[in-house]
Amino acid sequence: MSHVTIYQDNYADSTVISNRFIDEYMEDANDAQLKIYLYLIRMMSARLSTSISGIADMFNYTEKDVMRALKYWEKKRLLTLEYDDNKTVTGIHLMDFAQPASAPVIAPVPSVSAVAAAPLASVVPISSKLNMEEEADEGAYVKPNYTLDELKAFKSDEATSRLLFVTEQYLKKTLSPSEVRTILFISDKLGFSEDLIDYLIQYCVDRDKKDLRYIEKVAISWAQQGITTPKQAARLAGKYDKIVYDIMKALGKNGTPTQTEASYITRWIKEYGFTADVIYTACERTVLATDKHRLEYADSILTSWCQAGVHHKSDIQLLDDHYRKTKPSRAASTNKFNQFKQNNYDFDVLEQELLSN
Repeated sequence: MSHVTIYQDNYADSTVISNRFIDEYMEDANDAQLKIYLYLIRMMSARLSTSISGIADMFNYTEKDVMRALKYWEKKRLLTLEYDDNKTVTGIHLMDFAQPASAPVIAPVPSVSAVAAAPLASVVPISSKLNMEEEADEGAYVKPNYTLDELKAFKSDEATSRLLFVTEQYLKKTLSPSEVRTILFISDKLGFSEDLIDYLIQYCVDRDKKDLRYIEKVAISWAQQGITTPKQAARLAGKYDKIVYDIMKALGKNGTPTQTEASYITRWIKEYGFTADVIYTACERTVLATDKHRLEYADSILTSWCQAGVHHKSDIQLLDDHYRKTKPSRAASTNKFNQFKQNNYDFDVLEQELLSN
């Protein structure tokens, strides 16, 4: 098995954390990402060896969690991952903080002799090939067709038996074989611990969501965001105000909002300064107009209202009236929901543009 090397542009015999890392990167990173990055610096500085599986065992993560954290820091340009022709990781290059964070960084690929001579920590990669493409990563979230023997073995484990019992108490019903497969998937493929699954079930039941299909979607969402502990899940759940969930529900969307989804709503509230009733009005019109790309559609409505100077719900009616007066060619239409914007706005054109994307 090939080895992965960790090396830094400016090596020092100490564990030093840049102030820039603390000021610019700590806030947005989750616990797993922070721990793994700091651990890499520690091991490199001490010239100690470790492995992907060793890091996973130390922090009680899965190997996929470790790789997910490494890819996160690569996107932040704090390290680069080097691959061989088979897409297997062969190097981890910790970048020099002296370089601007916004500037693209091209990591030098050292020669074999340079690697052998340098004071580097060694990391053993996981055995499977690691493809950076998102399509390959999404395979981790596909539920396998578990056999009856696999289900039997899963249920016979003492910890699993306890977990299934607790789940049935929360849901107030006996789990079907299909539902047991879902719990197995969350434990086996997503790598959730018993404590995290327990918290997941509580989280969904508290929101009056007892369908295992819904619970599975929440679990996948957490896995994609690197959630590995109940503490991280609780922090994520409390990240958004209740109004964010209410607005998502008004658009016909359930579950935990993604960062992108929440960013739309945050802009409507904080940047545009709209009150909830204005946003709900836009949501109502969106739902009536289309069942696809609803966030984008609602965002177009609210952006146009912001540009038109709408501040209160009463302003919307004035805008509708103005639209009807300045658009006589559309006078035959009596659907006011298509007439809220100034005369340069066409719902039909917008819908076609959205659906073609």
